[in-house]
Amino acid sequence: MRGKRVLITGGAGFVGCNAARYFGTRNWRVTVLDDLSRDGTEQNLHWLRDGTSFDFERVDIRERAAVERVFSERRYDAVIHLAAQVAVTTSVTDPRTDFMINALGTFNLLDAVRRHRPEAVFIFASTNKVYGKIEGARYQLSGSRYAYADRPYGIGEEQALDFLSPYGCSKGAADQYTLDFARIYGIPATAFRQSCIYGTRQFGIEDQGWVAWFTIASRLGRPITIFGDGKQVRDVLFVDDLVRAYEAAIVAPDKIAGQAFNIGGGPGQLLSLIDLVDILEKRLGRKIPLRFDDWRPGDQRVYISDIRKLERVLGWKPEVSVADGVAQLDEWVQRNEAAFATPAAAQKPAVKVASAEPALPAA
Repeated sequence: MRGKRVLITGGAGFVGCNAARYFGTRNWRVTVLDDLSRDGTEQNLHWLRDGTSFDFERVDIRERAAVERVFSERRYDAVIHLAAQVAVTTSVTDPRTDFMINALGTFNLLDAVRRHRPEAVFIFASTNKVYGKIEGARYQLSGSRYAYADRPYGIGEEQALDFLSPYGCSKGAADQYTLDFARIYGIPATAFRQSCIYGTRQFGIEDQGWVAWFTIASRLGRPITIFGDGKQVRDVLFVDDLVRAYEAAIVAPDKIAGQAFNIGGGPGQLLSLIDLVDILEKRLGRKIPLRFDDWRPGDQRVYISDIRKLERVLGWKPEVSVADGVAQLDEWVQRNEAAFATPAAAQKPAVKVASAEPALPAA
């Protein structure tokens, strides 16, 4: 792939900077596009500059003219679209901004690809939130975890779409535009409906990135509030495995064009809130202060991705175990602990962590 050029939107974010480093070390010519509006992006960009060759474009994807300029100046072979508004709760309080970034921003990028580089592979980072409450799926308590009673492999792509929040609507609209542009304009575009992605360079916050948020809070010695009973389960995927899947899609455009894929750790990479607390307590050598509060409206007891389609089409499987992934994340947090212990953070009496995924607020 020497000489090939990839554009990574949101390239200074958690997944984006990991993707930029990955492709940069494999001799891709990388362009990072980001507006640097999120916490941690400046630090990630500084990290990238230490050992990674890339071009940088400070662009807001809501600005059509700026997006058009980026595509008119370089010919990209692939676009990995990660720039987004990522929190359900934020979408509820400010649905217009959520729509402008997630729906309109994605449309601006797709239209620029259509006009300037329709042969470029386009990967859209969609979300499992396009499935809403997963109507029809039954769950049960199995030991110390919730589990599906009737979906042994998890939720597949045949699950009906159900946009339950403004975030689900904006990402769902972008998801469908991506697939439609593949059908109508022949762009080799795909939507990766991602589950819980975690790993190094993730500056987790209460509303997004719960695995990192637990890890950071535990290292800072701050108490954690869990909504629900802590037995909620998600399939989690280490960021390195996700980026490998992006690469597999890029080198097989005919196999992924117009297709949606569910991607996460699958049934083999499950983690509950209490599981993660147990892992972190063992690493810390001490108990983590916890308190429990009521379930929040909209919380799911369980979500697991059925990843068999991606395995079948691209031959991809997760490789990083939960134990190894959490260890890598925790070691990174430990090395950078001072960066998280800000005065503003220290003023907060507790870390309130949602039930694996942020829920809709009460009416």
